[in-house]
Amino acid sequence: MKSTLRGALAAGLVMFAGSGAWAAAPAAAADAAQPAAVEVRYDKPEQFSDVSFDPRKREDALTQLARHFEKLGRSLPAGQHLKIDVTDVDLAGREDPRLRGINDIRILNGGVDWPRMTLHYVLEQDGKVLRSGDARLSDMSYLNRLNRYSSSEPLRYEKLMMDEWFDKTFDISAARQASR
Repeated sequence: MKSTLRGALAAGLVMFAGSGAWAAAPAAAADAAQPAAVEVRYDKPEQFSDVSFDPRKREDALTQLARHFEKLGRSLPAGQHLKIDVTDVDLAGREDPRLRGINDIRILNGGVDWPRMTLHYVLEQDGKVLRSGDARLSDMSYLNRLNRYSSSEPLRYEKLMMDEWFDKTFDISAARQASR
């Protein structure tokens, strides 16, 4: 059973279009292709390995990840539709339950706390599956290499990991797209 998240993740589904809306094309441009769209669904997010103890912070993190997938999806050709079912997320670092409070603290030590994500994806165009598969994203050296995202960017290690997966999987430079 798919779990639901409040607000932006209602009904366990976050749907974004490349243009920010699902508006129909005007009659004069009926033959023009629709922008690429990305649909992200989280399967049982309350059971993910490591997102947050706090449901609101979990929702915020998952919304940010979904928006980043949407941003990456802008580089897909017009008319393509990418569906992503995320089955597990393990954010970089660890939350120490003893330090929980108003601002939870994530401790990054470069040990076995690297970011990971498990997902299934389907890329379609005109109802035809172009590519699909299961993916296990991870970045074991997340603290030992350059990261194009600033230190103030939320989920910067996860976003870099997602960029690299997207680039390799869809042969598109995610780095250029995500920086826009």
